[in-house]
Amino acid sequence: MTVTQTQTQPPQPQRPDGTVAGIPSDPRSAQCASAEVRHPRPDGQDRYLISEVAAFTGLSAHTLRWYERIGLLPDVDRSHTGQRRFTNQDLDWLSFVGKLRLTGMPVADMVRYAELVREGDHTFAERQELLRAAREDVRRRIAELQGALAVLDFKIDFYADARRASERA
Repeated sequence: MTVTQTQTQPPQPQRPDGTVAGIPSDPRSAQCASAEVRHPRPDGQDRYLISEVAAFTGLSAHTLRWYERIGLLPDVDRSHTGQRRFTNQDLDWLSFVGKLRLTGMPVADMVRYAELVREGDHTFAERQELLRAAREDVRRRIAELQGALAVLDFKIDFYADARRASERA
C-alpha cells in the first residue's frame, strides 16, 4: 500500500497483553503492526471516504465493498447518512490483506483468518497455522524463483562470453 504521509506518528511499544501504553489495541491493527506506521491523518481525525481509501491503497471502491461484503474487511463504520468511514486501523488491516494477497493466499483463507481475528485470542493457534502454511508456500515459490534466476544468470553470462569471443575473432 502506498500512502502519502502528512504526519508521522512514532511507533509505540506493544505490551505482551496486546495493549499500547495500556490502551487495548484493535485486533485488526495488532495483526499488521510494523515498525513504522504511516497514516495520512492522525488517529482521531481518521475518517476516510471510500474514494480516499481507494486512492491510498490502490484498490478500487468496488474491491473495498467486496472485501466488506465477504467479511475480509469487517466493521467499517458508517456516517449517519450511511457513507463508509474508514479509519487508520482499517488502512492497517488493508495493508496486511495486501501482504497476504502477495503471498498468494487464497481469498477463502484470508476470509477465514479475518473470521478468526474477530473470534478472539483463543484462535491464535489456528491463525498461526494459516500464516505458517502461507509462509511455506512463499518459501517454496522463492526457491523456485531463485532456481529460475540462476538459469537466467547462467544464460546471460553465456551470451556475454559468446559475444566477447565473437568480437575477438
